Amino acid sequence: MRSSTLFRRINRHPVQPRAAHQLHKPVARDICVPPVESIVEFGAYLQGKKVAASGIVEALDLVREHNKANDGAKAFVWVGLHEPEAPEVEWLSEVFGLHPLAVEDAVKAHQRPKVERYAESLFMVLKTVAYLDHDELTATSEIIATGEIMVFLGPDFVVTVRHGRHCPLTGVRERLEDKPKLMNRGPAGVLHAIADHVVDQYLQVADLMQLELEEVEATVFADVSSRDINRIYQLKREMLEMKRAVTPLMAPLAALPQRRVIPSEMREYFRDVGDHLSRVCEQVESSNELCSSILQAALARSNALANEDMRKISSWVAILAVPTMIAGIYGMNFDFMPETKQVWGYPAVLALMITACVLLHRGFRRNGWL
Repeated sequence: MRSSTLFRRINRHPVQPRAAHQLHKPVARDICVPPVESIVEFGAYLQGKKVAASGIVEALDLVREHNKANDGAKAFVWVGLHEPEAPEVEWLSEVFGLHPLAVEDAVKAHQRPKVERYAESLFMVLKTVAYLDHDELTATSEIIATGEIMVFLGPDFVVTVRHGRHCPLTGVRERLEDKPKLMNRGPAGVLHAIADHVVDQYLQVADLMQLELEEVEATVFADVSSRDINRIYQLKREMLEMKRAVTPLMAPLAALPQRRVIPSEMREYFRDVGDHLSRVCEQVESSNELCSSILQAALARSNALANEDMRKISSWVAILAVPTMIAGIYGMNFDFMPETKQVWGYPAVLALMITACVLLHRGFRRNGWL
């Protein structure tokens, strides 16, 4: 939902006009502006149902009035952004009271999975992964794409900042809106739904990577070439990329149920997500080890095939060396050469060459070189 009418209140602190001698001086920092292009959707949720609001600030005021009038209510505002600029996130930080360090991380992205607490708010970073379709695995194929979802969690608000084109949260929002009971869990319920969605994506990608690995394994043990080794190495790199995205989330997610921001009734749900993540990490680790074993087996098989080829070449060189040597000797044109004056001399030399070649060929075949 993007409309300029939704953001009439730009800042609680209006910008003061500059003096005449300052008009041509550069501005020290960007002026905070409300998100327009980067906002995906926002809404105020009272008793699990979305209510109309003319803007983000108005929605927040409506939610806080409702929570104040109804003690124990879990009304909240959910704002979703996609790759926002720094001034837009800074505007939101003033509206919701976000910590500057967390705001800086949300703008810069490329963060490790983590959970940080700032006063009454919580900041969580989740790495997202997506499996990219490809017709054939090559040395330059990109199989896994990664992104990030940052979540600002407060008593009455959720702000999600997504980086990357994959893993949108529209489906999560629609699923929660269709079930007001789930939405009525409050901001912690939204965080659980997002974490569960991200971990489910991990499971899907891990299963697809396992299928890719099994296909490469069958190819390697049927026949191997330098092209197959390049494919395995590329698959190994993608597995490491996924491991870097998934494994660091274990500790933050395990510590999340102990946070006071998370209600006691929601802690079991986060433990369940942690169990799913443990399964993903084990699967990724086993797939990574299997990929390493396949790569080593492919290299060993490639070396064995190369040695086998070298033995065949060496055998044929030895076989051909005998007639070459004899022909070279008789090609010297000396006057006193054995059997050169005999009628049967030429056939005898040819018979000697053939006999020697046949005996060498049989010997090499018996030893497995040919």
